[in-house]
Amino acid sequence: MLETTRQDTETSALEWGWVEACVWNERMLAALDNGVKGGKWFSLIDKVYAKTTLRTAWETVRKNRGAAGVDQITIERFDNQSQRYLDELHEQLKTGNYHPHPVRRVEIPKAEGKRRPLGIPVVKDRVVQAAAKKVIEPIFEKDFLPVSYGFRPGKGCKDALREVDELIQSGYVYVVDADIRSYFDSISHDMLMRKMEKRISDEKLLRLIGAFLKQDIFNGLEQWTPTKGTPQGAVLSPLLANIYLHDLDVLLTEHGFNMVRYADDFVVLCESHEQATCALENIRSWMAANRLELHPDKTHLGDCRQVGQGFEFLGYRFEAGQRWVRRKSMRKLRDAIRSRTARGRGVAITCVIEELNPILRGWFEYFKHAHRYTFTNVDGFVRRRLPAILRKQQRKRPGQGHALSDHKRWPNAFFATHGLFTMTQAYARASRSR
Repeated sequence: MLETTRQDTETSALEWGWVEACVWNERMLAALDNGVKGGKWFSLIDKVYAKTTLRTAWETVRKNRGAAGVDQITIERFDNQSQRYLDELHEQLKTGNYHPHPVRRVEIPKAEGKRRPLGIPVVKDRVVQAAAKKVIEPIFEKDFLPVSYGFRPGKGCKDALREVDELIQSGYVYVVDADIRSYFDSISHDMLMRKMEKRISDEKLLRLIGAFLKQDIFNGLEQWTPTKGTPQGAVLSPLLANIYLHDLDVLLTEHGFNMVRYADDFVVLCESHEQATCALENIRSWMAANRLELHPDKTHLGDCRQVGQGFEFLGYRFEAGQRWVRRKSMRKLRDAIRSRTARGRGVAITCVIEELNPILRGWFEYFKHAHRYTFTNVDGFVRRRLPAILRKQQRKRPGQGHALSDHKRWPNAFFATHGLFTMTQAYARASRSR
């Protein structure tokens, strides 16, 4: 009996090793494993405003850095007076006098000239959100299903991609590639709160989260109060987004569908066209009932074995039995290379290579399972850019590194001696080790 208890304790410690010990003590973890009365948690707000929780939350925010919000208080400025600010937050939360600041909205450039809105809360609000997240995340993590991979402890993109690969290899080749239109801006506030109320009964904590959903938004000279959505960039947003879509995970899993979801990006892999059609109908019905909408141009169903019927997921394109890098991901890499290899930079080639290498290594580490031709193309692009810099520095006739004389003057061995990371060589080494 003692041995069984010890094993159960060790299993629980392994499962919940990521939680904050200052928030989730052994008694609370035991309640999490065994269940609480009525399935709902009470008296949680005191865990949020506890000084140890706020201090731990601040350390998380400081580590993540980020820009200042509307109050112009930077991470550095907050750090200089962190104890005073944390004491203020403790008292305000304890007495119910805490009110979130407006969120500063900026537009982040995307591909094809589009822009994505990003919300930047003030540092104080980020600390409170981080504290609230540390308190409520384990409660919902207990319910979340294995099909969800985005922004979850111990899970990531590579795990989701591995699952997709295994399903395709097992014959689940008819794929529903779903795209939710403006998901983070479309989340219904009242439906989200009802979903949270299934597990949390602390009214003060629920009001706090509701206040974050209703934060005013500043965008230049404009200011408004949102009636739906949660700002991308807020600490709580990824968790809230997963809570909202959890019921969809349950629905599809109970119907026997193989779903792989990363935040709002998900695919359903089926054995037949009929099954995939049924899955898509279920998804559309759920979206309508939960005040969301699938993007008509970005949602499709196809047999990924066929050319032209592949699907894109987490930067890759799966098509005709191969993994490719999607065009947007390749364009983003090329733009990053171009910005660091402009001919007129006037810096030593060694410095240019030192800037390029971390980008090339990180990109290869993520995309190393793509088709091998990908890496030949990237290496060729880099080696056309670098000779153009050298030619410019030597005041030679402008060129793009294509001339045979350039390749003779600066062969691959020249760049190798300067430490240039080469993807084809990295791919060959990785292939040998598999």
